[in-house]
Amino acid sequence: MDRNTIIAALFDFDGVIMDTEGQYTIFWDEQGYQYLGEKDFGRRIKGQTLTQIYDNHFAGMTDVQQQIRIDLDTFEANMQFNYIPGVEAFLDDLKANGVKIAVVTSSNEKKMANVYKAHPRLTERFDRIITADMFTESKPNPECFLLGMKLFEAVPAHTFVFEDSFHGLQAGMSSGATVIGLATTNPREAIAGKCHHVLSDFIGIDFQMLCSYSNHNQ
Repeated sequence: MDRNTIIAALFDFDGVIMDTEGQYTIFWDEQGYQYLGEKDFGRRIKGQTLTQIYDNHFAGMTDVQQQIRIDLDTFEANMQFNYIPGVEAFLDDLKANGVKIAVVTSSNEKKMANVYKAHPRLTERFDRIITADMFTESKPNPECFLLGMKLFEAVPAHTFVFEDSFHGLQAGMSSGATVIGLATTNPREAIAGKCHHVLSDFIGIDFQMLCSYSNHNQ
């Protein structure tokens, strides 16, 4: 690969960088059952921003929205933020090979501030952190990933997207990038047809292996 080629790696956060999706599933299952009487609500809203969840499921329920916001702030302030196995070494290897790396998440800055408290050096691993405050259309719209490419001046043929949710995978595929699915939130067989490659985690994955995954001729 040409050394002058800009290679971008765009990572969703929850379920890709941090093993947090299970915690969110429990939280949103409780909200869905309490306010809507719905079960398995947590899986239905994966990949959506809070605004999108409100608009799609709690429209006009102002008091409920306010209470969920209060409960979510408390929940996120006490979450456990543990890395997905192997991701730290993988990020370090990408950086050593000159790859431009970004977090692209549906979470907002307030949530990410809690992450930085738990992992003060997290920002050193990424060139950019793109949060929900920076784009208007949520996944499955590819806007967030296209923004990441734009900021890095990268093209889809040289961009890799890492996602775990169905909405995120769809957004990645629509962006034209090579999409790597993480079987951390959904079973491998459920996401296999929605991305180019599937990983259980990042153990043993490095830059050279990533290049071999590309869906484009590079």
